[in-house]
Formats: sequence, C-alpha cells, structure tokens
Amino acid sequence: MSEKRALSLYPEHVSFHIEIPNKTVCEVLHERAAEFGAQPALTFYSQTITYAELAAAVNRFASSLQALGVQKGDRVAIMLPNCPQYVIAYYGILQAGAIVTQVSPMLVERELSYLLNDSGAEIIVIYAPLYPRLAAVREETAVKRAVTVQFGAPASVPLAEGDVTFEQFLAQGDGQVRPVPIEPAHDIAVLQYTGGTTGRSKGAMLTHRNIFANVLQCAEFFKGMFEFGKYWYLTIIPLFHVFAMTSGMNLAIYQGAENILLPRFELKEVLETIHDKQPTVFPGVPTMYVAITNTPGKTGHFMVQ
Repeated sequence: MSEKRALSLYPEHVSFHIEIPNKTVCEVLHERAAEFGAQPALTFYSQTITYAELAAAVNRFASSLQALGVQKGDRVAIMLPNCPQYVIAYYGILQAGAIVTQVSPMLVERELSYLLNDSGAEIIVIYAPLYPRLAAVREETAVKRAVTVQFGAPASVPLAEGDVTFEQFLAQGDGQVRPVPIEPAHDIAVLQYTGGTTGRSKGAMLTHRNIFANVLQCAEFFKGMFEFGKYWYLTIIPLFHVFAMTSGMNLAIYQGAENILLPRFELKEVLETIHDKQPTVFPGVPTMYVAITNTPGKTGHFMVQ
C-alpha cells in the first residue's frame, strides 16, 4: 500500500506532523497531580490512589532508589502483574534517572537469568510468589536487592538479607528526589525486551522522547474524543508489554484519567468490573473483545484501542 493511500485511511482530524515537547512522562505525571490531585489515578479492587498520592509515592520510591546509590542510567527490573506498585515503580525508576527493565512474570528461570544479565539490572521489583524463581538463579546475576510485592496476606517465603517488601522500601524514602538531568531525545528510559520468537530476546532501547511521542501519537488519534480528567480506563493487558505501557498506563496518566487495573483476564471478573465501573476506554486485544461480545447481556459502552 502506498504512503498516500495509507494516510488517506486516517480520520480527517488526525495531524500527520505534531510537535513533541522536550519533556518526560514523569513531568506529565506531576503536572496531572497538580491539576487533578484529589481525583483517582489508580483503582485496584478496593484500593484507590489519587493523583496526589501517586506522585508522592513515585517520589518516595525514587528517593529510596537514590538512597541506595542508584545513578542515572542504572537498570532496575520490574517483574509484576498489573497493580499500583507497577505504576509507582515504573515512574519512580524514571524519576530517579534510571532505566526500567520490563520483565514478564511468565519467564522461567533460564529466561530470567538471561534477561537480568543482558540488562545488567542490580535491583528488581518482583511479585512475591515469583521470588523463589529469582532465588534459583540469583547467583548467576548481578542482582543485589529485591523489592517484593504481595497482594493480601504477607508472603511466607523468607527474604534474603537486604531484600525488603514494597511497603518497607517506600518507607525508606523521604520523597526528596535529587534532580537528574535528562535529555529526552537521547537518554534511555526503558529496555523493552522482544518476544524472542526468532532467537534470544533483545532489549529494545526506548528513549524518554520515544515514550512520550508514543503517548502523543495516541492522543492525536483520539483528539476530540475525550476530556482530560473525565475518563476511566480498564487495563487488563499486561503493563510489561509496550502496548499496555503506552495505551493502558502512560496515555491514561497523560489524560488525567482513572485507571482500573486488573492483573489478568478472567471473563466473569471483567464483565463485573465493566458493569460496576463503566469504563470509557478499554485497550485490549481481539480475543478479549470477542469473549465479551459473545457473552449474553448488556455490559456497557466503551472506546476500544
């Protein structure tokens, strides 16, 4: 298909040349916190976090990283399902000037060892039930510290010396983040690992400008279809994938929207959430939409991405 033909298929309101401000998504988060501080930013089952609370938690996480000696360009891995701790860790790592290493919770020990060594990550934020998987390969990696996330009852697995829970790690921070000079066009924000279907998984280097440009491209496509601070996202697709990272997390924060997080796609739970929360935006994949539309009964109306 020719470029001219491809461009003609876009809605008329879409501009093909947009300016990308020289800023980071962390700056956007703090702008939204100043504008919509009392409004919900994240909802996770019975837990709700406002924009002001999210920005404060991000600062505490970043200050804790800096207290450990994390410098600009250091790698910090996240191995979590969708949850508020994922968003806090992601933005906290970027706020500290470090690089987010996205890790799928489905990786087996061999794959985890390879990815941690390839990225050079020395800190990992990990879902507590996966901690034994890390312990099995830890001596093969450079990981010096783990921060565990547990839903519900405390984890029964004892932690190695120096490892802490997410709550303990946040409590160690004073929220005073030393400014880190970031050049959005050149400084790496995220190591996004490929699926590895044709060989070993490779870490794609995404700059701060890459991340923000993706957000603005999505916002341009939906221009005029949403109001800042008045939308509700339902994010079930995993945040460690670049699609969810952009369309399910960063775009929601850019829009000042409330983001309803679910850790996995379970049809009954999703239908109940749609009925109860009435989300207006639901980024997903075709199999999700097919499962929902094939279920009898009214589930609500939302914009799909």
